[in-house]
Amino acid sequence: MKKLLAIALCSLCFGSLAAQRAYSLEQLLDSARHNNIVIRNARQGIEAAREQRKEAFTKYFPNISGTGLWFNANKGMAETTLNPSEILPPALASSLAASLPPEALVELANPIQVSMMKNGTIGSVMAVQPVFAGGQILNGNRLAKVGEDVSLLQLQLSENEVDKATEQYFWQLVSLQEKMKTIANVEALLASIYKDVNVAVSAGVTLRNDLLQVELRQNDIESQKLKLQNGISIVKMMMAQYCGLRDTSFTLSTHLDYSVELPAKQDHAQALFSTTEYKLLDKQIEATRLQKNLAVGQNLPSVAVGAGYNYHNLLNKNHSFGMIFATVNVPISGWWGGSHAIKRKKIEYQKALDEQHDKAELLQIRMQNAWNHVVEARQQLQIAGRSIEQAEENLRIHRNYYQAGTCKISDLLEAQLLYQQSCDKRIDAFADYQNSILEYTQSVGQ
Repeated sequence: MKKLLAIALCSLCFGSLAAQRAYSLEQLLDSARHNNIVIRNARQGIEAAREQRKEAFTKYFPNISGTGLWFNANKGMAETTLNPSEILPPALASSLAASLPPEALVELANPIQVSMMKNGTIGSVMAVQPVFAGGQILNGNRLAKVGEDVSLLQLQLSENEVDKATEQYFWQLVSLQEKMKTIANVEALLASIYKDVNVAVSAGVTLRNDLLQVELRQNDIESQKLKLQNGISIVKMMMAQYCGLRDTSFTLSTHLDYSVELPAKQDHAQALFSTTEYKLLDKQIEATRLQKNLAVGQNLPSVAVGAGYNYHNLLNKNHSFGMIFATVNVPISGWWGGSHAIKRKKIEYQKALDEQHDKAELLQIRMQNAWNHVVEARQQLQIAGRSIEQAEENLRIHRNYYQAGTCKISDLLEAQLLYQQSCDKRIDAFADYQNSILEYTQSVGQ
């Protein structure tokens, strides 16, 4: 029985440890790229653009259509009255008068009602091949290809957005977990101080007020610990949702190396052309140019040829025939409004050129600002590192002074607080430095 219980406990412990999967930053980025809704939508946008390009390609081929009609009217669609006496030539009328009996001649003198096409069936199959359409088909296909290229670039922007958010969550969680480690160290330190103060109070060397100050600081640390635990829980939930993780029972696999070096600075003027944002501006200019060409083509003549097969039995007799034809469509009055549409597209094209020039300057400013942030973040990290060394030494000196009875407990607790703040500032500076590096690499198109 004891053996079975031991096996069960071991299995439970192993299962609990197995559930605590450790994710590296690369694993989280890969998971987010495969599962995040933003990237899934961007990929669906690519599929939609690809289908639109395939749809535009079909315009090169003949347009084949079939038509069928059956009708039954309450009277003939073609009705007329024939008067034989008016349409017969005089010579034929004289000959008939001499040869026909009088009754027949009377009938010929009466009008005859004629009705045709009271019912019937019509069917046709037509194939029309555009020969010239003012470049609308060609430019339409090029515009669809530009749309597909834009969707691919938008996917890159979405991936950058997801990478940035994932890294921010990652370093935020790392920062909270490191602060939790600092809290654990501070708890151990305060427990040691409490023990020393308690001995001093019991010996009557110091007042009980010193012990109360330590207890108040321990309560404050406990409150900070609760806030950190809640923060870690929320960030894990957000990361799991964002990266498509099954649950929040995971840890982070990371090694913090505070001795960082600056990345290589890029030539911002040259890096501009490799950024996704600038490529999108290029595609916007190309799209407006093609739209202008489409507006011109809509006001040019169009030529098409075709062939068809037709059938009808309108006169109660089956009749079928084939034909070939050519059509020319000239938009005469359409040039009035079309000329304004062309001018409008030219204005939009110029606006796209101006916007590219303006945003190119802003993109270079963004690169420089991101680089400045990298340099500043590294300097802040170095300052935070030096502050920790100073805070550790300050805490050691004050603890020795307190044990020697040459400083107050409040001074020792103040030194402890400065040490804790220095540790928190260093991990915050490290996380900010990592985020600033990603911001810079994305801004230069890497």
